[in-house]
Amino acid sequence: MEKKAFRYYDLIMALFVTVLLVSNVASSAKIVDWGVTLPLINLPMAFDGGTLLFPISYIFGDVLTEVYGYARGRRVIWTGFAMAALMGITLWLVARMPGEATWQKLTGQAAYDAVLGGVSQGGILVASLAAYWMGEFSNSYVLARLKVLTAGRWLWTRTIGSTLVGQGIDSVVFVVIASAFGVFPWSIALSIIVANYIFKVGIEALFTPITYRIVNALKRAEQEDYYDVNTNFSPFRVTW
Repeated sequence: MEKKAFRYYDLIMALFVTVLLVSNVASSAKIVDWGVTLPLINLPMAFDGGTLLFPISYIFGDVLTEVYGYARGRRVIWTGFAMAALMGITLWLVARMPGEATWQKLTGQAAYDAVLGGVSQGGILVASLAAYWMGEFSNSYVLARLKVLTAGRWLWTRTIGSTLVGQGIDSVVFVVIASAFGVFPWSIALSIIVANYIFKVGIEALFTPITYRIVNALKRAEQEDYYDVNTNFSPFRVTW
C-alpha cells in the first residue's frame, strides 16, 4: 500500500482512541436502567454506561476503513487496543498502591474500587479487550469486503451491515466474559446483551446521514477512496 500523508487520519485516530477509553471507564462505573422493557419477551433494557458513547467508535471505524482502507484501519484498532490495555494496567497498579491518609478519609479505596476498579479488574479488562478486538476487526473486515462487492455503492449497507456483525460479536463477547468473571450477574447478562446490541445498532442507523457527510468530505479532502482488492486481511499484520 502506498504510504501517503493524510491531513485528518491522525485526528480520527485520536478521537477513536478517546471514545474507546472513555467508554471503558463509563462501562464499569454504572449500569443504566431507563425502566423500559422489551415487548413480547418482557426483557428489561438495562445497559452499561459505556454504551452511550461506544457505538461512535464503530462509526469512526467505518469511516477509517471506507476512506483509508482496512490496513490503515487495522493500525488504529491496534493503537486503541494498546492504549486500553495501558489504561487498565495503570489503574490496576494505582489501585494496589497505598493511599495517602487525607485521600483515604475523603475518598477512600472503596470508592476508587467501586468506580474505577472495574476497569482494572482482570475480568472486565479481558472482556473489554477481547470484545473490542474481535468486534472492531469483524466490523472493518465486513465493511471492506462489502465495499468491493458493491463497487462502492450503497454506503449504508456497509456501515449498517458491518455494525450488525461487529456489534453483535462485541456485545456477546464482552458480557459473557465479564459475567464469567463476576463483573455482571448472570441474571441480567441477557438484558445487557440485547439492550447493548439494539442501542448500538440503532445509533449506527441514526447516524448514517452524518456518516455519509463525513465520509464524502474526507474523500474529497484526502483525495482517497481506498478499495481493499488485494489486501491481506490478517489482523496480525502490522505493516501496510
